[in-house]
Amino acid sequence: MPISSAALLKTRAPRGPDVDPLASQYRQVRQRSLELAAPLSAEDAMVQSMDDASPAKWHLAHTTWFFEQFVLSAQPGHAPLQPQWNLLFNSYYQSVGPAHARPQRGLLSRPSLVQVLDYRLAVDERIGELLQSGSLDGQARQRVLLGLQHEQQHQELLLTDIKHALWSNPLQPPYREDLAPAPSASPAPLHWIPCRERIVDAGAAPWPAAERFAYDNESPRHRVLLPAHALASRPVNNAEYRQFIEAGGYRDPRWWKSDGWDLVCSAGWQHPLYWRDSLDEEFTLGGWRALDPHAPVCHVSWFEADAYARWAGARLPGEFEWEYAASQQPVQGNFVDQQRLHPCPAAADVGFVQLFGDVWEWTGSAYAPYPGFQEWPGSLGEYNGKFMCGQFVLRGGSCATSRSHVRASYRNFFGPAARWQFTGLRLARDAA
Repeated sequence: MPISSAALLKTRAPRGPDVDPLASQYRQVRQRSLELAAPLSAEDAMVQSMDDASPAKWHLAHTTWFFEQFVLSAQPGHAPLQPQWNLLFNSYYQSVGPAHARPQRGLLSRPSLVQVLDYRLAVDERIGELLQSGSLDGQARQRVLLGLQHEQQHQELLLTDIKHALWSNPLQPPYREDLAPAPSASPAPLHWIPCRERIVDAGAAPWPAAERFAYDNESPRHRVLLPAHALASRPVNNAEYRQFIEAGGYRDPRWWKSDGWDLVCSAGWQHPLYWRDSLDEEFTLGGWRALDPHAPVCHVSWFEADAYARWAGARLPGEFEWEYAASQQPVQGNFVDQQRLHPCPAAADVGFVQLFGDVWEWTGSAYAPYPGFQEWPGSLGEYNGKFMCGQFVLRGGSCATSRSHVRASYRNFFGPAARWQFTGLRLARDAA
C-alpha cells in the first residue's frame, strides 16, 4: 500500500516559526519529495527498471546523504548517523569515498523505506535547528542551497524513473489515477521567428560570487557570435512527429547518425518511448491515454530529434540560439507545480511559446565547458565538469521540473540515446 499519511506526517521537517527564508525553502523542497513519493508502495520505491534509473527509495536517501555529507559533516561534533550507508547512497563523489554500483541500486532492500524516512527526519531536524539558530556560516548556507537545487533535480528523476518502472510492469499501472488530462486547445500553427546575426552575452555569472544561483557549468558569462537564423515558435508536436513515422522515418537511414541508426536497428525502435505501435495512445504517469496530436512530442532521444529535424529540412538549435530567445521570455509554463505531469498543447500562437516547461528541448550543442570554465572547488567540483564528454545539452525544463529550478542559462545534459526523460525538440534553420 502507499506510504501512509501517518508516515508522511512523521517524516516532515519539524514545524516552527521560519525566522530564516532558507529554512522555509528547505522545508518546502524536502516536503515536496515526500509528496511525490506518497503514491508509491514500499515495493514500488525499491524497483529499478534499467541501469540509468534509480529506485525512489534511493533518491530519498541520496538527497538526504548529500545534506549530511556536505553540510552536517562540517559542523563541530557531528557524528555520522549511519556511516555504513555512505557506500550505499553516495552517487559519484569519488573524492569522498566509494559508491555502490549504480546498476545494482535496486538490490538494496535494506535499509527499509521506513529506515530511510527516519534518516530523512533525523537530518531534517539537525539542518532545521542549525538554520533556525543562525549557526551556519556563509559556506554552509551555500551548500544548503545547492543541496536544495540538487534535490529538485532528483525529484524530477524520481518521477521519470518510476514512470519507466511502472511501464515496464506487465500490468502497467498508473502512478496516480487522479491526474487531470491536459486542457484542450486549438492547434497552434508553427511560425518561424528570425534572428539577425549578432553578438550576445550567454551563460551566468559564477555563483556564489554572484548572488543569483547557477551551476558551475553555466559559467562564466561570455560573448557569443550568433549567425543569422530562425527558431520555431513552439516545439514539434505529436501529430507532426507521427508524420515522420508514417513517412518511414524509422526505416530510412538517410536521416540518422550512424550510432543512432545502429540503435534503431538493434533495439527495434519504431516510435517514441511509451507510444503504442498503433500510434494513437501513450503511457503517462496517469496510465494509458489517447495521444494528444497537439501536445509536444516527448520521450525522444537526441538521435530521434536530430533525425526528425533532418527529415523536416531543418536542424536542432544551438544552445546559445535557444538561450538568447529564452532570455527575452519570462520563466513560465507547465511545470511540476501544475501537477499535470505531462506536456500540454501550446495555448497561444503568437511569438515563442513553451520555451520553459512541458519538455526539455534537445539542442545540437555538445555538452562542453565554456571558455574560462572553472569547476567548484573540492568534492563539489565532481558535480558537473567530469560529465563533459559524449553528452548533448538540453534546455528549458519539463512538466516534471520545478519552476523555481530553471532559468534561461540552465544546462541539462544527457547522452544521445537517452529518452526516458521528458525530452522533445524545437526546430531551427539557418537564415536564407
